[in-house]
This record gives sequence, structure tokens and C-alpha cells, in this order.
Amino acid sequence: MAPLAGERLSLRQILVTWVTLYVALIEAVDRSNFKTCEQSSFCKRQRSVKPEHSPYRALLNSLEVTEKSIKLQLINEVNKVPLLLEVYGLQGNMTRIKINELIPLKPRFEVPDVLIQDPPTVPLTVIGKDESSLELGLGRDQYKLIVTSKPFRMDITTGNELLLSINSRGLMVFEHLRKRKDSEKKDETAESEEVKTEQEPGDGDGGADSLEKPEDTDAQKESEEVEDEAGMWDETFKSHADSKPNGPSSVGLDFSLPGFEHVYGIPEHADSLKLKTTEGGDPYRLYNLDVFQYEIANPMALYGSVPVMLAHNARRTLGMFWLNAAETWVDISSNTAGKTLFGKMLDYVQGANEIPQTDVRWMSESGIIDVFVMLGPSPFDVFKQYASLTGTQALPPLFSIAYHQSRWNYNDESDVQAVDDGFDQHDIPYDVIWLDIEHTDGKRYFTWDPNKFPSPKDMLQNLASKKRKMVSIVDPHIKIDSGYKIHTAVQSKNLYVKTKDGSDYEGWCWPGSAGYPDFTNPEMRSWWASMFAYDQYEGSMENLYTWNDMNEPSVFNGPEVTMHKDTVHMDGWEHRDVHNLYAFYVQMATAEGQIQRSGGTERPFVLTRGFFSGSQRFGAVWTGDNSAEWDHLKISLPMCLSMGLTAISFCGADVGGFFKHPSTELLVRWYQAGAYQPFFRAHAHLDTPRREPWLFGDDNKLLIRAAIRQRYALLPFWYTAFYHAHRTGAPVMR
Repeated sequence: MAPLAGERLSLRQILVTWVTLYVALIEAVDRSNFKTCEQSSFCKRQRSVKPEHSPYRALLNSLEVTEKSIKLQLINEVNKVPLLLEVYGLQGNMTRIKINELIPLKPRFEVPDVLIQDPPTVPLTVIGKDESSLELGLGRDQYKLIVTSKPFRMDITTGNELLLSINSRGLMVFEHLRKRKDSEKKDETAESEEVKTEQEPGDGDGGADSLEKPEDTDAQKESEEVEDEAGMWDETFKSHADSKPNGPSSVGLDFSLPGFEHVYGIPEHADSLKLKTTEGGDPYRLYNLDVFQYEIANPMALYGSVPVMLAHNARRTLGMFWLNAAETWVDISSNTAGKTLFGKMLDYVQGANEIPQTDVRWMSESGIIDVFVMLGPSPFDVFKQYASLTGTQALPPLFSIAYHQSRWNYNDESDVQAVDDGFDQHDIPYDVIWLDIEHTDGKRYFTWDPNKFPSPKDMLQNLASKKRKMVSIVDPHIKIDSGYKIHTAVQSKNLYVKTKDGSDYEGWCWPGSAGYPDFTNPEMRSWWASMFAYDQYEGSMENLYTWNDMNEPSVFNGPEVTMHKDTVHMDGWEHRDVHNLYAFYVQMATAEGQIQRSGGTERPFVLTRGFFSGSQRFGAVWTGDNSAEWDHLKISLPMCLSMGLTAISFCGADVGGFFKHPSTELLVRWYQAGAYQPFFRAHAHLDTPRREPWLFGDDNKLLIRAAIRQRYALLPFWYTAFYHAHRTGAPVMR
């Protein structure tokens, strides 16, 4: 590879330059770069499932009761594949439901590291059982879980009230791991040929006739039809092929919420706070993606994914946490309770035909079904319950909740000095100035451009003398360059993500040809953290903090601008299994690096674009590449409110909009709104005119200064709100 590296790199740099110019010119997201449900084969398959044909039955006689859980086998009566249902009663009024294959062909991925502990359990008790159902007491006497055998469903009740039903519409899907039919047939053909060579026709009991297979039953035919559906064993999107070596492996489950008309959560989407029904359109998608200049008011995936939904009415709040890191789609529909009730469950809902109901359906490409039901009953109870599972918002250092000044890019040390002096001259408070990718030596992270930033310590010392900080960008794509120590170290330690063939995966991003460290590997995270030590990150000081961008991960020449799903991580897991965890691990490792460099005495500050459940433990999030438009200012409010409902309180939007140039009125209004969002940073694209607060005339400067000063006047209040978020999980922005 080395002899050709210079030639290959120059060609790729040309392409990346073209991509960069193209991105700067586009007016809106190119939707054709991103899949719809119809183009995502597992989503299409699951949406085609008809509720009247649910094949799952609970084998009540297989019941096993332990101190921590109850276990029960389920059977798919079409393909006869057995599943294992585990139900856990958890402290704090929660229930955990896991469904996996009883005997999988190989282990299925279960999400690690997101839960802060193995959730403490409370004993479950069997309080009733007959041929068709099983009743369990969920810790507290008033809560019951009723398991119905055929078709399999579960209902959670309190007193005479039905709170939530599971698989009530019969839409559960669990695609078992299997060998491909054509490979099995090849094996059978080979075996048959061996038999024929050993045995003359007519010899034995039946001769060649004894090799004929019995006629298929209808159930077998139905099962085989499903096996042969397009997209199960390989899939193509645009020019990208996905080899799918494990075949179909998706899971899905539906939930019914009688009495609830309002559901919230599942960020990140540029949409209203109350989630909309998805009937007649695409489901909400959770799949971390680099989306240029995203549109608003649609369910497209964005940079982060938190698979948590809250249902709320005047009497009660419930929560669902779908612990799965693969590509996930969420359907929401309106219904009436009577349409999903039958038998004894009708006793729990009076006037069911008139009671509104919201139905929710989760669909994920791989992994297992692992869902936590948080029973509230108040919103703050649900916040506390979810925080007990994934942790609370990290308590930020005080400077980080003040005002931040950024753009792509401040040009050099003298530019930084001029901007810093400008805030003093115009008497505008600020705490942090930011450097984007152009500060590096050729997009080599952990370095400085030797011409533009030759004396980073002097620059940082000047800021420190005024008690100010700097944030520099450190992205997770690593320039492939034999002279770059970060690349050579990751390569020599064999810590890059691999292709399906076992070589180091390469993609294109800002540096040109880049490798992608495998942050799912604890060894990689530990090494990455060590690179933030002052003697490793040359030119760094204690007032330099970090911004992790492009960590979805972004791959300019990859499918949907991200990593191929059949790439391979530690222990052989495919990227499809871990995709939504990648950014979570990058931020985790970066935050740990800042903690270690100070000997554990200082709190970190790390901003991330990609995120997952639990990312709140490591720092802040922003809403990505927005635009200088009134609608984008407006949508920043529900976007951050949604994140706060799912424990990520440290959220903000680029003040003024990243793309395009705001009118003076829009910029002033955005400062006035941004001063009341938890993360308060002005940021702008490389091609936009400069936007420092004093460049818009004295009258507007005074309005912007007043907004920023309001923020500073309220810092004790903000800090107290963050303290409560850190202790209880309650959102800062409400």
C-alpha cells in the first residue's frame, strides 16, 4: 500500500475537494442519498406483516420462576423456531422485557455499556394461571402483567385500569438466524451425489426413490416464501452493496397505549415536540447520519438516536426504552382501545370503543428485543426511572454553560487574538472560542497548522490570562498517512474497523482517504483517551477542550454518507449491530481523556454531534447543520425539548444558523432565543460572511450584548438547573 499511497491520496483529495464544494453549494438535503422505509428491506418486510396472522404462541407450561425474573418459551408456529421470553420486575416501578432466540445459530448482539449498572430487580410473583393466560405481580401489588398464550400478547394493568399492551396487534417479528437455503441445497446435493456413488440404483430399500422429499406442507411453503424475499441475503442502495452474511435478523414489537393521544421523544428529528402519526408516510427513523442542511417537519434520521418514547395524558405518564443500537424505524398510529382488546382484557377498559389509543411499533434491523417499560406515574418519575438506567446529564463546568463564539474557521492565531480583543472592546462577555478543522495540519487531528497556528500554547495562555477557554475539533476519521503518528499507532495496534474481508476499512472524509478507529473496542477507547494527555496532544493546555464532529460516523463515499453495514468491529460484530453506538463511544473516550489528563480533578467538556442513550453522561450535543432561516430557529426549540425529555439536557443550536447568512433581525432574535437554550454557541459555515456580534451596527450590537448579558446574569440559575438534572434526570429546558 505504501508505494501507491501518494498517488491514490492525491486522486481522492481531488474528489473530496469536489464533494466539499458541492456541499457548500447545495440548497437543501438530497433525500435520494437516504433510504425510505420502502428502500430498507427489513422495514418494508415488517410493515407488510398483517396483524391477523401473528404466528407466536406462549408455552405457558415452560414457565420458570427465579428470584430475578420469569422465563417462558415462545414458539413461532410457522417455522417452529423457539424463542425465550424473560420478564424482570425492576426497582423504581419499571419492567424489563427481553426476547431472544432460545438456541440461536450464533450469538445475537446485546447492547453493552449504555446501562450504568445491571438494573436492580424486585421479585415477580405468579398470582394466577390457566390454560390460556398467566398473571404476574410486578413488585407493587397494584401492578400486574398478564401473559396471553395464543396469540401471544402481554398487558400491564393497575387496579382495574389497562396501562399498556404488548403485541396486541400481533405485529411482533423475530427473524431467526439461519443458513441460506441455496447453500443448504448445495450441501444436500453434494450429500446426495455421495450416496449415489456408493449405492447402485435399485439397491437398498428404496433405491433412488428413497431420496425424494415428502411434499411440503402449507406452513413450510409459507416459511420458504419468506426466506426467499428480496433484500434478505443481500441488499443494494444506489451503488452500494450490503453482503448481509448473517441474512435476515430483524426484530419488531408493537405497543398499544389506551387513553393516550400524545407521545414524545425518540430524538433526533427536526419535527414538532408531539410526535405525529406515520400512517401514509415513512416511520420515524433512528439511524445516526450526516445530513447536510436538513429539512424540517419530517421523520428523516439525523445525527443522533435515543430510542425512548414518553406517552402523556392528564392522569399519567409512561415511558418505553427500546435498547437496540441497529437501524430502527418507529411507526405511530391513532386508534381506539376497543380494536385491540378481546376476552378478559375488555374488563379493564370501560367504553373501550370510545377511548382514544396510540399504537407504537418498533422495528430494528438486528439484535434482540430488549425493552424497558417505565410506569411513572408522573413525568418526573419517568425522568428518574430512565436516569436510573442510563445515567443523568453530566454536571458541566461553569464556563461551558456561558457563551461560546465559533465559526468554520478562525483563520490563524492573529484572527483568534482579534476576535478575543473585540469582545473586550465592545464589552460583550464570552468564555470560549472555537477552532474548526482548518486549524489542523492537513486535517490531522491532535495537530496544529504550523503556519497558521505555530504557537498554540502562547495563544492558549493569552486566553487563560482572561479566564477564557478554547475548544478544538477532534474528529474520529484518521488521515491515512505513514508520517502521521495517530494513524500509524492505530494501524500498528490493529484497532481500525475492518472490511468484511479483514483489511482495514477506508472511507473518504475531510482528510481524503481515512481510517476509522474501532471505538467499540475498550483498548481503542483507552488509547484514544491517552492522546489527550498534555505530553501527547502537543500544544494543548488545561483550557483546551474538545469537539467531536462527524462521528455518526460520516463517510462521504459510503452508503447514506456513513459506514458500510457489513464492516466488522471487535469480536466479529457487524457495523449494522453497533452503528448507533459509534458516536456514543467516541464521546465517552474523549471525555475520559480530559478526566485523565487532569488526574481526575477536572470535569470534561466535550461537544458531540452523534449520540445515543447514555450520551448525556459525557457532555453536550448540538442540533447539527441548521440553516439561517426562521423555521430553523423555531424548530430548535422542540428539538432540544425532545432531547431533554430523554435525559440529554445539554443541547443547543447554532445561533444564526450554520448554512446561509441570516438577516440582521433573524440573528438578533436567534441570540435572544439562544440565550435561553442550555448550550449557547454561535457558529457558521466557511462560506458565510463574518458574524461577530459587533458587525451589525451599534443598535443591533446593543441588543445582542443585552441577550448575552442576560445569559450571564442568570448563570447561577442555569447552574442550579443543571445540578438538578445531574441529580434527578429532570430536563433543564422545559
